[in-house]
Amino acid sequence: MQDEWIKSFLSYLKDQKHYSPHTVTSYAADLGDLHNFCREKNLSVPDQSSLEEFLAYLKQKNFSNRTIARKISALKSFLKFLSRTGKLSGTANIHLRTPKFEQKLPSFLQERQMEDIMYLPTTKPGLGYRDRAILELFYSSGLRLAELANLKVDSLDSREGTVKVLGKRNKERIVPVGDKALEAIDTYLHKERAKLAAGKHDFLFVNHNGGPITPRSIARIVKWYLQKVSEGARVSPHTIRHSFATHLLNRGADLRAIQEMLGHSSLSTTQKYTHLDIQHLRKVYHKSFPRA
Repeated sequence: MQDEWIKSFLSYLKDQKHYSPHTVTSYAADLGDLHNFCREKNLSVPDQSSLEEFLAYLKQKNFSNRTIARKISALKSFLKFLSRTGKLSGTANIHLRTPKFEQKLPSFLQERQMEDIMYLPTTKPGLGYRDRAILELFYSSGLRLAELANLKVDSLDSREGTVKVLGKRNKERIVPVGDKALEAIDTYLHKERAKLAAGKHDFLFVNHNGGPITPRSIARIVKWYLQKVSEGARVSPHTIRHSFATHLLNRGADLRAIQEMLGHSSLSTTQKYTHLDIQHLRKVYHKSFPRA
């Protein structure tokens, strides 16, 4: 299989589909596995038989069904691209069966836990005001990590209480921001950012050297605080985004409004992200059902 095919496909994802660098990297890794397999088997062109053998190889490597399903999705997109650009014919006759896997919902924190986490940065030496601002804005707006890292100072409109976000595939959206988040950001701007990054750049959040902070660094910071309040539960930075959506839904927010704020193109994606905890369901049931 030719290297140029993969490079051309990845350029297409980046330049025309406007996929995020993280997504393009994931595609590159998945297709790299196929490329290495074809090279070991001395295969110049993937066909139905060789791709089925490749999937069997992945299973032998103990990849989960979820991971294999993701790789199959990448392969299907790649084959469609090769067919559409005339680089490879006969791809319409290739059929790959996606394995079933359990849809795991990410964990979320209770509102009490989110309240607790906001007081932790004041006890941490260093950029405590920055950390507080990150946590408050993350929870207040439900942004993705990359979106949070890419915010500029002028992305915020304090008067309107909104933040302008450039999301996946360069789609812009306006998201409301709560007063507590705005207050935390204002304090951080005056007490920490002004000293570290004055005149250097216009990114909102900075590292200890005053440079723009990376999504990886934000993830590390957020996870450190999450582990302090999660009571042993498995958490990730995405837990805050999921908590944002869950708490809105629990308080009666419209699902389509949540979809807009999260930046989802499909409502079904939002439905997977959000769920009501059983206690809330019981309250709604006993309040609303006539024979409860």
